[in-house]
Parts: sequence; C-alpha cells; structure tokens
Amino acid sequence: MTRIYCIGDIHGSYAKLKKLVVQCINDAAGRPMRFIFLGDYIDRGPQSREAIHYLIDLQRAHPDDVICLKGNHEDLALAAHDDDTWTDNWLSNGGASTLVSYGISSPRDLPPAHIDWLRTLPTSYQDEHRFYVHAGINPDRPLHAQDQFDLLWIREPFLSSKAQYSRFVVHGHTPQLTGHPDVQPNRLNIDTGAVYGGPLTAAVFNDDHCGPIHLLTAR
Repeated sequence: MTRIYCIGDIHGSYAKLKKLVVQCINDAAGRPMRFIFLGDYIDRGPQSREAIHYLIDLQRAHPDDVICLKGNHEDLALAAHDDDTWTDNWLSNGGASTLVSYGISSPRDLPPAHIDWLRTLPTSYQDEHRFYVHAGINPDRPLHAQDQFDLLWIREPFLSSKAQYSRFVVHGHTPQLTGHPDVQPNRLNIDTGAVYGGPLTAAVFNDDHCGPIHLLTAR
C-alpha cells in the first residue's frame, strides 16, 4: 500500500525541507511512497533557490511519485517575471528574500530552468479520498469546477465552511502560528508556519482513511 506524504508551505525553509523528506523516507520503511508538495516553496525564507533546486532534483529522480503544486507565491513570482507592474507586489510579499537567495536584483533574472518548472506546476491533485490544493476551494462549487484564483488564494468562505465535499481537502496557505495543523471534518490545513519559526509538517495518508494516519514535523 502506497503511503502519501503531503508537505505544507516551505517558504525557503530549505533545512527543514531536507530534514522532513528524510523523516518521510524513514517512516515509509521501504513501502511504496508518494510526495505531494502544496506550494509556496519560495519567498520570506532565506533559501528559496535551494528549495526549488532540491524539489526539481527530487521530482526528476522520482517523476511519478513527486507531485509539486503551485502556490500563490509561485504565481506572484511568475507574474513579476512576466510583467514589471507586478514586481512591487511580489517584493512586498516576500519576493525580496527570493532575489537575495538567487543573488539577483530583478525577477527577470530568475533562472529560465526554474521559471519553466514553475510554469508546469498544477494547481490541484486528487486521489480516491482527497483533494490536494494550495489555498482551498470555493465551497459553492464542485471540485471539478473550481476557479484557479480560488485554488491559489482563497481563505474565506472556505476556512469557516462546514460543507462536506466529495473528497477530503488537504491544503496550506493560511499559517497556523500555534505550530499545529488545523484538522476539521472536511479539510486539513498543514501550513504550520515553518518560515515564522514553526515546524514544517507532513501529513501521512494511506488508502484506508481520508484523514491522516499521523503527522511528521521538522523544526
């Protein structure tokens, strides 16, 4: 039975990312495994370049078992790269630290290989039991009819919704500054504020349960 390791917002927390991936591999103990990363790999933290490089290499080594979703910060970086009018918006939302990590002064100078990879990132992924997304969903729309903006950016009315969806929703985007995931009957938020001093969290799933069988953290 494949174990699924879903990892929340990284935001340049490269050391925690490496440590958590090792924990996941050890937890799998030789079982088939799949990684799902929920986006926001860059911005705010000090090692965005290293995090992206690591994820690209991990995905290249395991193309069928490493799913990397797009977050709103990847969306902002692409917008700033393509259109100068978005640069200030991106920089004020943590993009300045990303430029420092790359040793550049403009989003136009981001490495083409990294930009190309960011463009390929999907905004959602689903399996039999769960719907994985960066920010969340519009509770008033079925999963197959979601707006891309909501998948990347929504908070309300999603976070306060008690609606039961066709799949359990696993997301990040809204940091839980307690350092603990937000577990609800219809969703799980695993953004535990790694860039703010909290842990980076992985939720572990299998095919027998919608919700996590346990959680792993790297501090």
